[in-house]
Amino acid sequence: MSATTSSEPSLPAFGRVVSFVDDKKDYLDENADFQTDVAPSRPPIDYSSVGAFSSSMWRRFVSLWTKRFVLSLLAGQLVSLCITCTNVTTTELVSRNWALPTTQTWFLYFSLFITYTPYTIYQYGFKGWGKMILHDGWKYIILAACDVEGNFLVVKAYDYTTLLSCMLLDAWAIPVCIFFCWIYMRPKYHWTQLAGIVVCVGGLGMLVASDEMTDKDWPALSRAKGDVFMLVGATLYGFTNATEEFFVRRRPLYEVVGQLGMWGTLINGIQAAGLEHKDMTLASWNGATIGILVAYTAAMFILYTVAPILYRMASSAYYNISLLTSDFYGLLFGLFLFHYKVYWLYFVAFAVVVLGLIIYFWTATPEEQGKIDPRSPEYVQRRHESDRIAGQV
Repeated sequence: MSATTSSEPSLPAFGRVVSFVDDKKDYLDENADFQTDVAPSRPPIDYSSVGAFSSSMWRRFVSLWTKRFVLSLLAGQLVSLCITCTNVTTTELVSRNWALPTTQTWFLYFSLFITYTPYTIYQYGFKGWGKMILHDGWKYIILAACDVEGNFLVVKAYDYTTLLSCMLLDAWAIPVCIFFCWIYMRPKYHWTQLAGIVVCVGGLGMLVASDEMTDKDWPALSRAKGDVFMLVGATLYGFTNATEEFFVRRRPLYEVVGQLGMWGTLINGIQAAGLEHKDMTLASWNGATIGILVAYTAAMFILYTVAPILYRMASSAYYNISLLTSDFYGLLFGLFLFHYKVYWLYFVAFAVVVLGLIIYFWTATPEEQGKIDPRSPEYVQRRHESDRIAGQV
């Protein structure tokens, strides 16, 4: 899960990835009335004449704006805005002598744990929940450990390298995410999807150029060390995004997020106690810092709740390229909080990234990114049935 703070394909071939999930027969339908998504086809482009070409292009453009695509676009911008909120609140905490990045993230995992784990127990019962942990807990431990360390390394990268390096290297999560999605689900990406990603990255380049022209960069303390931290952190981000998408398409969302929160609380808590136990006594604990910490945790909670729904509606790759607009939202915050100067290239860059998001689904549809088929484990006797699946639009 990308959370920088310094600041599909055809039907998934689930049986190909035996290292993370068992055979499909080991799962029961979460909803007996579930209907598999039928991916609508895009209108063909007519090249017979200029008029026919223009008309067919317009029909193709109109066909993009389905309910699912619009919700995916809005959800992507919501998580991008949440990323910006975490950057702003972290900056405020540091300015108030509260620089405990690992401790700060612990509150996120704890909030996910106390929200989604009780609901999982409500659905599965204590016995079923315990069986799920014994049978599948190791998968979620790997997911949580990679997520915790990804957050930690990215935050540390900002301490050593430059802002522009961090922005560029963080985009490495996109190809990593695509690679692991291919490993798990064997998607066949259409060339327009890859073109959409390239356009989005081009928009990122404009944002980087804008920051360079407005002199927002800072000197590097140890650029090589910071760049390595950012590359490893971005790699972990891409891995966790793709892995979580694979899980939430097969398992109930509350199980996956609850387990991420539970194991993240334990792993992150141990790490915070080992690395920041002295700094905890030196930090300024007062009403202002606690309020900002609550705001940070709320933004991250929304991000970690909406992201897996976006994975189902679109894909984890789409989630990652959606985050590229966060620097533009950072400018809007900066106008009021830090008195940034508006530079015209920011608006062009934002428009280019949004254009890339549209191009991503120019030929492919969100429904084609993967089958939404969440199932409870066979060994769990579910107590309560639901006919609604988050992300099924």
